[in-house]
Amino acid sequence: MATTRRTDVVLLAVAVVWGSSYLSAKTATATTPVLLVLFLRYAISALASVAVVTALRGSTGPLTRDEVLRGSLLGVTQAAVLVLETYGVAHTSAANAGLIISLTLVLTPLLDRAGRPGGPPPTFFLAAGLCVAGVGLLVSGTGLRAPGAGDLLILAAAVVRAGHVVLVGRLTAGRAIRPLQLTTVQVVVGTVLFLPFAAAGLPELARIDAATWAQLAYLALFCGLFAFLAQTWAVQRTSPTRASLLLGTEPVWALLVGIGFGGERITVLSALGAALIVTGTYWGQAVERRTRQPRPTDNARPAESAPAPTPTPAPTP
Repeated sequence: MATTRRTDVVLLAVAVVWGSSYLSAKTATATTPVLLVLFLRYAISALASVAVVTALRGSTGPLTRDEVLRGSLLGVTQAAVLVLETYGVAHTSAANAGLIISLTLVLTPLLDRAGRPGGPPPTFFLAAGLCVAGVGLLVSGTGLRAPGAGDLLILAAAVVRAGHVVLVGRLTAGRAIRPLQLTTVQVVVGTVLFLPFAAAGLPELARIDAATWAQLAYLALFCGLFAFLAQTWAVQRTSPTRASLLLGTEPVWALLVGIGFGGERITVLSALGAALIVTGTYWGQAVERRTRQPRPTDNARPAESAPAPTPTPAPTP
């Protein structure tokens, strides 16, 4: 019981950290160019990850070819997610960003099953439709209107993030790939990718204030390295269902942090949209989990032939 409670606390901490990342990113981009924020966020993550991997190298061994090759590809897709997400949150509220990005949890099973026999049941599409209706109400503010540029960028980030999650699952399935080493390769690749675009802004480093540096360190070390390692540790000690339910509270924390600490306001219409997104997301997750469970038969198939569960969306660095 104590172990279960401790694991739940760790998973909730990860959800809170992820939820708070949108306000931190919005605050950092208010005073610093987006591409420079992304480069610094990746660079800090890379330095910390490389330091940890180097310290553990004696007991874990060097990077493998699979970790380098697959980590490099995933580093590109992960960077694409962060570009859309960070530009998006710079032009919308942190609460909106956290809620819209939660659509990843519904989009991931759709992309994962694309081109495969036995698609999601009709109830899953009803849940997805509920989420879409919720997004429409969420971005409407005081009246129905078209989504803003920031909302559309976050929506695009949710689609790309879902594709990234599916790719993570397919590239790592059945291979001895270590999470820390894979993350290290991804953040190093991201640092290299963003360096040319951020180079012109490097002279601005001397003018970045302490508060912005604190936000960048928080995004890199807590929303990235800590969250990933904590998630990996906790998921190994609980069921996928329990983990996904606790991690699925991320949009709720994004909303609470945005309103409580960011001074953001939410109308009755937007609150209804937020409720529909959270409800649709949980409903869709529940339907997807049920349809992935092997049906009981007289001759149960071997465990190794059962379909792999959709991977939980990994935190961005």
